[in-house]
Amino acid sequence: MKEKVLFLLGMTGSGKSDVAVELAKVFHGEIISADSVQVYRDFNIGSAKITEAETKGIPHFGIDIVSPNEEFNTHEFVEFAKQKIQEITSRKHLPIVVGGTALFVKALLLGYNLGDTKPNPELRRQLEQEYDEKGGDELAKRLETLCPGAADKIDVNNKTRLVRALEIALSGGQKTAKAQKQYDSIIFALTPDRQLAYERINKRVDKMLANGLIEEVKNLLEKYGRDVPPLRAIGYKETCQYLDGEIDKQTMTEKIKQHTRNYAKRQLTFLRGMEGVHYVTNSDKKEILSQIIKEAKPWLSANK
Repeated sequence: MKEKVLFLLGMTGSGKSDVAVELAKVFHGEIISADSVQVYRDFNIGSAKITEAETKGIPHFGIDIVSPNEEFNTHEFVEFAKQKIQEITSRKHLPIVVGGTALFVKALLLGYNLGDTKPNPELRRQLEQEYDEKGGDELAKRLETLCPGAADKIDVNNKTRLVRALEIALSGGQKTAKAQKQYDSIIFALTPDRQLAYERINKRVDKMLANGLIEEVKNLLEKYGRDVPPLRAIGYKETCQYLDGEIDKQTMTEKIKQHTRNYAKRQLTFLRGMEGVHYVTNSDKKEILSQIIKEAKPWLSANK
């Protein structure tokens, strides 16, 4: 029998973390974060990482598990999450996957074998030629179409990584005959009114800056240097531009807000394209919890 896993997805700023904690209290759950930046230690403010107090004693996994000097790809996330799902289930608790990063969620749900995709020299040559002729932005657009969210971690000027990511997406990363739901899962997506979501994003960015985002990035640069992967994430890359004198503080702030809103829009597009999703459009936390609990209880009771 497949393990039961509850997925709680949603746009940036939709309140997933708070809702997940409350659900875990109701359903005896433990939380697995599916966020490609929160996996890195010391990247706290810019990733909106949940604090110990905010967890309210609920176990969280997938946070602070790798050094910023390391790459953490989708294959590694899937293997990590699968292990945690087994452990949580063995304790007779409910795994609750909270995301964030679309490619992480998609790969875990459907069992995509992204990490073991064999090189395709001919395809790679074609993509490298396309990169040379059209530039990284065009390849990034293709990657985003195939795997929403996948291009966000990759610098368009990094030819090797971008070509490899697209090579994977065009081969092992695509849906195959063997790709199918790996778990007895139920999927909820928090999709508040877009204007409200954008207002929340703007306020959250202001809060990050008030809480010391610029100082955090200064310390990260001093400790790890400029080339660590998570410094390419939204919020961090714009702050680096500000510290380099390329843009002023106001421009930095507006760029972070705009890029985060753009990312949220892509997340919504991804969610709308998923099958079997229970959409939660309420904005009130109590109403959100009430809807999810009501719809999840029959699923939890089935096949016990």
